[in-house]
Amino acid sequence: MSRRDQHPEAVMAGRPIDHQRRAELLDAVVDYTVEHGFSELSWRPVAAAVGVSTTTLVHRFGTKEQMLQAVLARLRERILAASDALGARPDLATAARWVWTRTSDPRRGAEFRLFFAAYGRALQAPQQFADFLEHVVADWMSALCAAQGPDTDPVTATRTATLVIATIRGLLLDLLATGDRDRVQDAAESFLATLEPGARPAARARPR
Repeated sequence: MSRRDQHPEAVMAGRPIDHQRRAELLDAVVDYTVEHGFSELSWRPVAAAVGVSTTTLVHRFGTKEQMLQAVLARLRERILAASDALGARPDLATAARWVWTRTSDPRRGAEFRLFFAAYGRALQAPQQFADFLEHVVADWMSALCAAQGPDTDPVTATRTATLVIATIRGLLLDLLATGDRDRVQDAAESFLATLEPGARPAARARPR
């Protein structure tokens, strides 16, 4: 096995691993990738942009593929940075509106463009990006199920959460592709209105 194929921490064997520095460097690489996309994610342009040597990147990340996987994992963490707040929403309608407002914020457009690009890339190489695919839906599922209340039948809660995730991501993809905010926002409002407690059939209670 070549030096480049080793795990990043193996490459750095014999010297202390500065986890904080690696995290800071990873955030800088993610910022670069959000701005430039995956096509520019190679050692020299990334190193030049974040102000380190290519050797430093190799030491921190191991291989280009490992750096890409680290970027995707950190991107997921950023998107889920306020997931605890999602779980604190009082009902599904409020939680879904919070998700839509947060993800459709124009200031986060570049981040979500990268997210969808990552999604497509992961679907083309599912074994390489198994971790990303495993979490891409599950990350939101439990919080949206919990927002429906403890008395909601688990099957119903999962079905509804699935529809919320799929609908919001579809609307977001439309928004990013077309830029037609008025039309997409109108559709989002129509969908969110269906989640209001008075607009939905009473959820089945779980058997006692």
